Amino acid sequence: MIDWLVALGTGFDREADGALALGLEAAHSRRRIVRARGDSTGRTVLDALVRAVQATPSIEVLVAGLHGLMQDADGRVCGVVCDERDGAAFRLPARAVVLATGGTGALYASTTNPRGALGRGLLVAARAGAALRDLEFVQFHPTAIAAGRDPMPLATEALRGEGAVLIDEDGAPVMAGIEGGDLAPRDVVARGIFQALGRGRTVYLDTRGPLGARMPQRFPTVFALCAEAGIDPAVQPIPVRPAAHYHMGGILVDAAGRSTVPGLWACGEVSSTGLHGANRLASNSLLEALAFAPRIAESIDAASAPASTDRPAPLPAIPPQDAAALAEVRGIMERCVGVVRDDAGLSQAIARLADLSERGSDAAATGLMITRSALDRCESRGAHWRSDHPGQLPARHSVFTPAAADAPCAVQELTDA
Repeated sequence: MIDWLVALGTGFDREADGALALGLEAAHSRRRIVRARGDSTGRTVLDALVRAVQATPSIEVLVAGLHGLMQDADGRVCGVVCDERDGAAFRLPARAVVLATGGTGALYASTTNPRGALGRGLLVAARAGAALRDLEFVQFHPTAIAAGRDPMPLATEALRGEGAVLIDEDGAPVMAGIEGGDLAPRDVVARGIFQALGRGRTVYLDTRGPLGARMPQRFPTVFALCAEAGIDPAVQPIPVRPAAHYHMGGILVDAAGRSTVPGLWACGEVSSTGLHGANRLASNSLLEALAFAPRIAESIDAASAPASTDRPAPLPAIPPQDAAALAEVRGIMERCVGVVRDDAGLSQAIARLADLSERGSDAAATGLMITRSALDRCESRGAHWRSDHPGQLPARHSVFTPAAADAPCAVQELTDA
């Protein structure tokens, strides 16, 4: 996979001898993280992929939003319903649909995700009858830069891999006495910071000692983000807090990326492959994206449904979503379905999200599915931490099965992991 990305023109960082430069991040036992431009790996990989798509004549790119899925009389997915910025809508028939819509972070007030990461793929898949799995497992990155921006910039985990430490305003180490310390798994570090913030402390990532003046060259993106906020990380610690970052749950798929609905595949963060368990390792998200993509392509090639030659068909305009409702959803998810959860908060969230969903908020409908899954899992596991259920039960997947196309929040069942 790495060799394929290099062949596409991805410029990964190299050592003096030409070998890939490998970094260390939290919960990893050795240096194995391939990086690009210090702390711009994701953007570098994405740029290479976009260039490859643009250079491929057989790929036609249409810029529009996803509104829903088309299904034939047998329930097979046979295309998508799209909407444009002006509300205009159209149908796009297809012999197969692959959802690669990303995660759910923008359902939270504090997130590193772009504003469009509202779990749209989950909702349209559920409305089409697809099973969803492990929706409660939302990973919070412990070190988003607390500088008043939305989405929040990320202080990469690689900083702690190079020796940066978490401190409070008095310089006391935040992770002292916690197994793994500053390089503990993300859920552990996020809870440590969350609890410190709950005690009224301010938490900082201190890069001064291990990096100091080397920060601009070693981590140029973080340095530039800090500079925009008036912070010089060579001489000042960086204020940080946890933020919604990655969704381990998603559309239930098999080893070929097929959902439980014929004609529908899912790839990347929107899918639930089981690869990440309840708590994804840092810098490991490409497993669900790039590693599954060729499997999905082969599976679609083997499908027998005929390709459609129809052009996009117009539809009535689709009304915009209520911005005030979205803001309320983000606040509810932040307060009640965040780093630490309990029955009271989750039940409160369900009541309000259900009301907003009935009033037409798609964000509330998606948040409601996540929250119901979190309430039903009465244990703490990975990124899902219940303060009222701190222990673990036998390992199980939670599978969410829609009861009807217009009622995506219905039945929760547990299956063996």
